[in-house]
Amino acid sequence: MAQFESTVKMVPAPVETIFNTLSDLNNLEKIKDKIPADKVKDFSFDADSCSFSVTPVGSVKVVVIEREPYKTIKFGTENSPVPFFMWIQLLPVTDNESKMKLTVKAELNPFIHKMIAKPLQEGLEKMAEVLSNISYQ
Repeated sequence: MAQFESTVKMVPAPVETIFNTLSDLNNLEKIKDKIPADKVKDFSFDADSCSFSVTPVGSVKVVVIEREPYKTIKFGTENSPVPFFMWIQLLPVTDNESKMKLTVKAELNPFIHKMIAKPLQEGLEKMAEVLSNISYQ
């Protein structure tokens, strides 16, 4: 199982607010305009799932599989050519500042690993950057 981790991001918001926002996928509406339309198509979501199409990967559906209040949100794939798990870890720093890290674990054969390791790491880092910069009001 290959594991990819983002750098730890500082988020200027209370951990409870971040958790409540990110654990309801309807809130993806806040970042929809930051998703590159040339790379991600057919983007849709509800409170517990998100689906999209990525060239050349194909259709992917991600669902929330566990919510540990104010600490972790875990996701798994329901439909994906490469099954994976992702989780968002949160840690309070002060009453109004938190740390966030994203992790992905995927079962990749050596050939696929070489092809997607760099784009996956870059995508994970970009996702962490976007999530750390949205407004958690």
